[in-house]
Amino acid sequence: MKIVWRLCLIFSLFNSVFVFASPVRHLCRPDQRDALREFKSEFIEVQFNTKIATWRNNSDCCSWDGISCDNNTGMVIDLDLSFNFDFMDSSVSLSGPLRYNSSLFRLQHLQSLNLSWNNLDGVLPDSIGNLKYLRVLSLFGCFFVGKIPSSLGNLSYLTDLDLSFNNFNSELPDSIGNFKYMKVLSLRGCNLFGKIPSSIGNLSYLTELDLYYNGFTGELPDSMGNLNRLTTLTLNNNKLSGNFPFLLLNLSSLTRIDLSSNQFQGMLPSNMSSLSNLEDFDISGNSFRGPIPSSLFMIPSLIKLVLERNHFSSPLEIGNITSSPSKLEELFLGENNFNGPIPGSILKLVGLRNLGLSFWNTGKGVVDFNIFLHLKSLVALDLSYLNTSSMVDLSIFSHLMSLERLYLSGNNLEIRSSLHLPSPIRLLTLSSCNISEFPKFIQNQTGLVYLDISTNRIGGQVPEWLWRLPRLWYVNVSGNSFSGFEGSADAIQKSEDLFVLDISSNKFRDLPLLPKSLLYFLGSENGFSGEIPMAICEPVYLDTLVLSNNNFSGSIPRCFENVDASISVLHLHNNSLSGILPEESISVYLTSLNVGGNKLSGELPKSLINCTRLEFLNVEDNNFNDTFPFWLRFLPELQILVLRSNEFHGPISYPGDSLSFPNLRIFDISDNRFTGTLPSDYFAGWSALSSSVNNLPIRLEVPSTFYYHRSVALTNKGLKMELVWSGFKIYKTIDISGNRLQGDIPESIGLLKELIVLNMSNNVFTGHILPSLANLSNLQSLDLSQNRLSGRIPPELGKLTFLAWMNFSYNMLEGPIPQGTQIQSQNISSFAENPGLCGDPLQETCGKEEEATEQEEDEKKEEEDEALSWIAAAIGYVPGVFCGLTFGHILASYKPDWFLRIFRSFS
Repeated sequence: MKIVWRLCLIFSLFNSVFVFASPVRHLCRPDQRDALREFKSEFIEVQFNTKIATWRNNSDCCSWDGISCDNNTGMVIDLDLSFNFDFMDSSVSLSGPLRYNSSLFRLQHLQSLNLSWNNLDGVLPDSIGNLKYLRVLSLFGCFFVGKIPSSLGNLSYLTDLDLSFNNFNSELPDSIGNFKYMKVLSLRGCNLFGKIPSSIGNLSYLTELDLYYNGFTGELPDSMGNLNRLTTLTLNNNKLSGNFPFLLLNLSSLTRIDLSSNQFQGMLPSNMSSLSNLEDFDISGNSFRGPIPSSLFMIPSLIKLVLERNHFSSPLEIGNITSSPSKLEELFLGENNFNGPIPGSILKLVGLRNLGLSFWNTGKGVVDFNIFLHLKSLVALDLSYLNTSSMVDLSIFSHLMSLERLYLSGNNLEIRSSLHLPSPIRLLTLSSCNISEFPKFIQNQTGLVYLDISTNRIGGQVPEWLWRLPRLWYVNVSGNSFSGFEGSADAIQKSEDLFVLDISSNKFRDLPLLPKSLLYFLGSENGFSGEIPMAICEPVYLDTLVLSNNNFSGSIPRCFENVDASISVLHLHNNSLSGILPEESISVYLTSLNVGGNKLSGELPKSLINCTRLEFLNVEDNNFNDTFPFWLRFLPELQILVLRSNEFHGPISYPGDSLSFPNLRIFDISDNRFTGTLPSDYFAGWSALSSSVNNLPIRLEVPSTFYYHRSVALTNKGLKMELVWSGFKIYKTIDISGNRLQGDIPESIGLLKELIVLNMSNNVFTGHILPSLANLSNLQSLDLSQNRLSGRIPPELGKLTFLAWMNFSYNMLEGPIPQGTQIQSQNISSFAENPGLCGDPLQETCGKEEEATEQEEDEKKEEEDEALSWIAAAIGYVPGVFCGLTFGHILASYKPDWFLRIFRSFS
């Protein structure tokens, strides 16, 4: 026996020596390593990706960052190359399309794939359906376009799917119902439209369904009533309609329902308490009406209730509730049709922490603010824009010891100099409160992080102590009469945590030194002058810079290449800046660039072609001297293009290629020197102007779009108007007026069914006015004046019920003006200087010759219609006679009972 043990010991020692003496064994299979290396080579900028940068050719790929392998087979089963979306992180995401034949799809044993926050613009290839063992797939924020491939339905093992914040622009395929093991489905912000497919009811294991921020329409499919394991349902920010979906009342497992910002209507059902596990219920921003059912307050698990921005009309009947819920912490009722005082019975909800009653209609009555003093647990209170005559004494809130967030904007405030709020205020909004002095009590609020005192009457200097508040990151003092800043020149610069500073619409003359931490700086509409200082680029993470409507001169600084975070919003319009638009000012992360209203010259920088996220480009009213920038058509998200009033010249049609702007909504190239003709298919690829589908790319809500509202000027109905960002989704305009364009109006103009404004005036267009313009059923303003158009005004234009303004003056039109309410209501000047036009509203009556011609055309049309009717009758008559004779012959050959059996079989 000892011999056996000795042999075992010797063998064990020998084996150990052999293992340690042998080369290191790599777990990763060579074919898997090669596939990963090839996948890396398919993209640009990967050398900066913090995960891929660690990949080394001579190492075990199973030890690479973002890779996990099966310990037995060496197959890659987990690939996580998600980009760390952190402005403090200098890594760069993968950039480039995901190819249909990508080496990624050779990793056939993948169970989890995460490529979130990479710039994989292009379509999501059908090949994704070949990764048949996938259980988790996350492609959040990858900028995919086109359709969600139906091949995804092949991934039958999927339990978690996240395609959020892509630009698919398609319907949700029926194959979505193939995921029989799916537990979490997230498709928020995917630009999806159409109805939610009924196949979604097949996902019997689904616990979370997130379709937030899409364009879904219609009612919820009845099949959703089968999702009895569902706990979270978020359908907010769509176009869903109908009454409250009663099918939800049967899904007793639901803990969260969010139907906000849709088009639901009607009354809430009375038996809401059947949702016995509900914790979070949000139906804000719909058209619900009537009383709020008391059964909502009977749900014992309810924590958050959001009913604001509806049409509820009767005050809250909390007084009828025998026992208030023990868990209700958040209640938002603002912006409804409540008329009368805020009910004192709200005191029953003693556990409230957040209460929102903004825009409560008290009929200009007096509000009893004492009712809030008893809600000792309040952490957040929103009483902004109450319709009351009461003066709000801020000291009344000094008894709420837990208060952290206080919204009082839009009320008439009284702030005593001796005021002291002992509660740790973190967020304070006092906008439009008729304040004339900077509130001194703020000095002691050392926990303050967010301060908004905009649109008041405060003058003088911004106090130096404000910048010593240690946690302050958001300051908005815009819309006052401030003239300067107290203290030293670097007082603001010492505020190390300041991220957002809005000092616009004041009387400042000296641009302050900004802290390096600043992300968003808004300084428009002040008295700044001289050159823009190079110090403006010292904030290394600057994202938004707005210095519009000042008196800056000189050139645009060439320092933006030092900005690590890369500017996404740069607005310098309405100054006196000169020189060229430097390449160094063009960040590849630009989403909005506005340098209009300056004295810039030269050519438009071609480096703009690298700005694949650019949505808004405005260079109006400058001295740019360049040809039409055809390369802009390669910017997939461009929505607003304004080149108005420059020295652009040459043709605007690209020889041998179509000019396609699929997402363009506003196209203004007026008052330049463009020449040439437009081919008949010129507008064929302008999808956003031809379809009612919302083609606007839906991006993640970033602070730059929240803190700054863009605007653009346009001509509508003959008048200049300013359109703010919120109207860009509605207004769809083309203005090519004031150029030297010639030839016929393109036939493809009739495809742009969503156009609101069309201005082709002051050119050299010839030929006839197209009857296909009647296809533009949303058109409100049409200007074809000052051209060389001939022929008649098409009577079909009289059918455009929204067309409130039109101008056909200074052409060579002839014949009677069509009869129609919209056309006849126009001013006489709309038809002036067309010697051949006659009829109302002109003083020139049509002679017998024109009337006879028109009558002849009508009679000719009637004759043609009658002839066509006779031809159709003849065509139908001959086969009818033939069939009748044949059928009669058959009947004569067979017995009558056979005919009866045939007849009964059909009936």
